[in-house]
Amino acid sequence: MAEVLDCRGLKCPQPVLKLAIKANTFPKGTVVEVIADCSTFPTDITNWCTKNGKVLVSIVPKNGANSATVQL
Repeated sequence: MAEVLDCRGLKCPQPVLKLAIKANTFPKGTVVEVIADCSTFPTDITNWCTKNGKVLVSIVPKNGANSATVQL
């Protein structure tokens, strides 16, 4: 089961920054679900994954937010 990082209510780029900080606490290969409702989150998480060599498994709408699954 993936770790869950609920960032609803935070404005971008805070959800990605929270993930960047938490990413250092998980072993390589950990799957994290990040849930955020800010409008630029899909673009921000895609760019962060590309820049940092992480795998963006999926990003889908979920209850008025976006849920991104990232393999660290």
